[in-house]
Amino acid sequence: MIVNKEFRMGHAVTRKLEIVNEKGLHARASAKFVECVEDHDATAEVSRDGVSTSGDSIMGLLMLAASKGTTIEVKTSGPEAERLADALTQLVGDRFGEEM
Repeated sequence: MIVNKEFRMGHAVTRKLEIVNEKGLHARASAKFVECVEDHDATAEVSRDGVSTSGDSIMGLLMLAASKGTTIEVKTSGPEAERLADALTQLVGDRFGEEM
């Protein structure tokens, strides 16, 4: 997993993350991503190649077609923006709990 850059503006954090699991951001991984977002007092916007979606939308995340090796940009905002960004970075880095 690569964290290319991080910006902090107030309660907002932006990170670029590389998808490292074999199946990419598929349905099960997207569901875990959404669950992580919903567990925090913050919102997330996820972008890939100019296409953006809410981090709490499984269908939106699937539409990004983020396969292994793809870089996504995650922007979090709200009172727990940094905690959410850290949790999503961990989730992606841990391959969404999939294969080792």
